[in-house]
Amino acid sequence: MRKKFKNIEHIFFDLDHTLWDFDLNSKLAYKQIFEENGITLDLDKFISIYEPLNLEFWRMFRENKISKEDLRYQRLKTAFDACDYEVNDDKINLFADLYIEYLPNNNHLFEGCVDLLDQLQDKFQLHLITNGFNGVQQDKVKNAGLSKYFKVVLTAETAGIKKPAPQIFHQALDMAGATVDNSIMIGDSYEADIKGAQNVGLSTIWFHITDQEIPQNEVVVHRLKDIYPLLS
Repeated sequence: MRKKFKNIEHIFFDLDHTLWDFDLNSKLAYKQIFEENGITLDLDKFISIYEPLNLEFWRMFRENKISKEDLRYQRLKTAFDACDYEVNDDKINLFADLYIEYLPNNNHLFEGCVDLLDQLQDKFQLHLITNGFNGVQQDKVKNAGLSKYFKVVLTAETAGIKKPAPQIFHQALDMAGATVDNSIMIGDSYEADIKGAQNVGLSTIWFHITDQEIPQNEVVVHRLKDIYPLLS
């Protein structure tokens, strides 16, 4: 669906899988871990199993079914087990720590990200709402050269609650001095970003990069460069 949004002053972005190429940067972090620790498992095989497991564990974490520590441990333990590659718990915990350390060091952005933000920053106030952990997300934003674009960067860890809960959106709006009527949310997760924002009255643009079915009447883009025409 295509439509023009009017009277928008504030744009709230998700970070991972929306601006910051999480899958590529994550793979590069694991590549470094494997090389440094003599892991002979084929990286592509591991990643193909790890990525869907990681999404599922993040869903459970978002729904408060598992803890942060469980998320970090189980996504690795389960992936190595599924690859039939034995790694002891000490190594699993080491890799979990190294992953958090290395992840912000790789900062590939989705195609068109910087051009889009350059276009938008003079006309709108830009902000981030992310479910990631505070220190890691702040490092990603800084290391990727994105800090200059965003007035508010709110993580779920700082907010004390995760998307799609209404409270995190209201907190971000309050921090930005924005209202639902003059703001829009842009993200890749239909549940967390789009439905969560819509449930508090925000307009949305869904950055659709998977094969997930698109419900009727959703405003969808498949490339970041297609966002600006909807707002200008």
